[in-house]
Amino acid sequence: MSYNRRALGQWMLIALVIGNIIGSGVFVLPAALAPFGAASLIGWGISLGGALMLALVYARLAQLIPNHGGAYAYARTAFGDRVGFIVAWSYWVCVWSANAAIAVAFAGSLGSVWPAATATPLRSALCALGALWVCTAINLSGVREAGRTAIVMTLLKLVPLVVFGLVGLGWVHRSAFEPFNPSGLPLVRVASSVAALTLWAFLGLETATVPTDVVKDPQRTVPRATIVGVAIAGLATMLACTVVIGMLPADVLRTSAAPMAEAARRVWGDAAGVAIGVVATVSCLGALNGWVLLQAQTTLAAAQDGLFPAVFARLDKRGTPWIGLLISSILASALIASNYSRTLVALFTFTILLSTAATLVPYLVTVLAWWRIDATARRWRRWIAVGALAFSLWALIGTGAETLMWGAVLLLAGAPIYLWRRYFVK
Repeated sequence: MSYNRRALGQWMLIALVIGNIIGSGVFVLPAALAPFGAASLIGWGISLGGALMLALVYARLAQLIPNHGGAYAYARTAFGDRVGFIVAWSYWVCVWSANAAIAVAFAGSLGSVWPAATATPLRSALCALGALWVCTAINLSGVREAGRTAIVMTLLKLVPLVVFGLVGLGWVHRSAFEPFNPSGLPLVRVASSVAALTLWAFLGLETATVPTDVVKDPQRTVPRATIVGVAIAGLATMLACTVVIGMLPADVLRTSAAPMAEAARRVWGDAAGVAIGVVATVSCLGALNGWVLLQAQTTLAAAQDGLFPAVFARLDKRGTPWIGLLISSILASALIASNYSRTLVALFTFTILLSTAATLVPYLVTVLAWWRIDATARRWRRWIAVGALAFSLWALIGTGAETLMWGAVLLLAGAPIYLWRRYFVK
């Protein structure tokens, strides 16, 4: 693979981490959090702290085990092929279902700029599918091209997002946060539910650990990109989402497919709303590009080790695992198409919870793998791992029964493939 080895440098990798975290969540998530009001800030705080602890665990493991595949590589090293397959399969489900959610968010953002594009559920679905396949085409052109696209897209969304968050603080209304807990649910339950939703905004914290086979000096570059990327993206996302909740009436916030653009339009005029809509559209497209890259790299690592079908390890002349890329995008397309009759907000909420539930399994196993691999770790690192484990378990419970059921079904769907590869393929 000399044609694309070590194609990603430090800045490309940081851009991928930030770009994968700052995607759809910051622009659409305030609508999903509207029923919880100011109480959602508790969940935000927990998610930010939990995400940082998980990032530290991943960064440490990246130093110890520079294997390709991220959580899959750590799980396989610590617990063997069976657990490695479960983690690889679960993370793969997370990635392609996340791509469905990001594509749906892209449609919502585009609708704020061009309402006719999403005037019906069918048009919304077609817009989402179009974005997904544009990003698939970019990734088919090679890893380096995907990395360059990530740098450009990240700059185009990070700078306007930070400016919006800081300037928007002056238009936050105290009344928007009253009552503190409009849902009427116990605060513990609110915090758990919100943590499950807001964790979506931090998914991607592990991005740098997945494509290490094409990263320059991964044992130094990957940990740095992980910590820096999560810190920058996490703070920017939390600030912007909180400002949006404080700028819009609750009834408007609950039904808006593009709440940040709506907030800008109400405060600064139609031109500002259009500008934010454009930024949101670019942001979603950039995140989708990065996550599409991950979906191919995840299956590639497992296939190279003989746990996934060998077809997923097949590379084209540009070094792209094109079959895994296409299969993943087809599955994401099926998820969008099968749920297109839902509203954009309902579809987005369902898909982010499904993706979050699927990725929490790799998060949990990664923390447990760290305990086994780094047995001589210092006490403060062990406390970080305990916090990361507790947060992952709590957020998994908060995803709800329906999401856990679908996540379990998708996880069990991988059993026949594992059994086939384990007992029938030599």
